[in-house]
Amino acid sequence: MIILIFFFLHWYLSLFSQTFYLHRYAAHKMFTMSRFWDSFFYCFLWITQGSSYLNPRAYAILHRMHHAYSDTEKDPHSPHFFKEVFSMMKHTGSVYSGILTGRIPVEKRFEKNIPSYPVLDKIADSWFTRFAFLGGYIAFYIAFATQWWMYLLLPIHFLMGPVHGAIVNWAGHKYGYRNFNESDHSKNTLVFDFLMLGELFQNNHHHAGSRPNFAAKWWEVDPVYPVMLAFDKLHIIRLVKIERKSTMQKSIPKKVSLLAEEDYQ
Repeated sequence: MIILIFFFLHWYLSLFSQTFYLHRYAAHKMFTMSRFWDSFFYCFLWITQGSSYLNPRAYAILHRMHHAYSDTEKDPHSPHFFKEVFSMMKHTGSVYSGILTGRIPVEKRFEKNIPSYPVLDKIADSWFTRFAFLGGYIAFYIAFATQWWMYLLLPIHFLMGPVHGAIVNWAGHKYGYRNFNESDHSKNTLVFDFLMLGELFQNNHHHAGSRPNFAAKWWEVDPVYPVMLAFDKLHIIRLVKIERKSTMQKSIPKKVSLLAEEDYQ
């Protein structure tokens, strides 16, 4: 039981960091934060992702490229150019590494207004730190695992961030339904997306990249959006106001571009 509690805590805390900080904040700037809270969630990202820590700058650029070139050959992780998910993950990792190391040139429009803490990145992205987390996960399992099959969960701990990304990028562009007729293959995989904390509302999100609520229909649930509203009320974040009426369809008659100039100023 302790192992399963630990696994689900790691799954959802890491996933929250990815959708809240990396995706909705670093990549899309759906809200603003003070320097204190920015650095707090930056550290929270590192602790919860652990050995699979994803650099916010590289992630944000990678994701902005995905929106700009969704499901084309320039998309860093479209499932429609790979036979299975592992090939897609390998290609995504290669592009991510190229951005991180400077091997792949980045268009200036993708680099605007991204949080960066170089000292923390150097620590979090070091092999010493990653292996320390790996050792911690293994030690926890040795101490508390009661069945052999529990050790099969360890690889997910090791690669938690990329695993979350692979599920969203693969399923969210192959399986489900569409509310909006976008030019890509984005789909909404789940109606109540508690498994991926709203990330599998890909069709809704690609229709309106700046909208903080990934749900669009009254019967869809994005569990992170109420948390963001609460954080806004507590003055932890400030949601960026966008014009909207009673429904998403009426408020956004045409696709909201991720690359609009105001998104990154």
